[in-house]
Amino acid sequence: MNSFSTVSLATVSHCALITARQGHSEQVGLGLSALVRPALAMAGCLHFAVQRSHGDERLWQVAGVWRDQTAMTAWLNSPGMQVFSDLVQGLLVTSLDLHTFGDAAIEHASAA
Repeated sequence: MNSFSTVSLATVSHCALITARQGHSEQVGLGLSALVRPALAMAGCLHFAVQRSHGDERLWQVAGVWRDQTAMTAWLNSPGMQVFSDLVQGLLVTSLDLHTFGDAAIEHASAA
């Protein structure tokens, strides 16, 4: 097995969908954008992006891919995550859903 396959076996990701309160989308986007550089600088970060929906200017996505669960957990426990709390407590968002993922296709292939 090559090293790429070994890395893929452990790769995990997260996706947060955030809906800004009417009139606050730009402010939410600025707060979320502050996450990008620190996340990319963290050990084990393979990809990190903040994106705005084409169909709904209030909808934002924060997505990251991590080398393994330990790397993603370190990010989830980092001070940068305070941004999400600040957005909620500041009443700048109407919803914030964070989900984490592992590669189910590899898990199912391993079980077969």
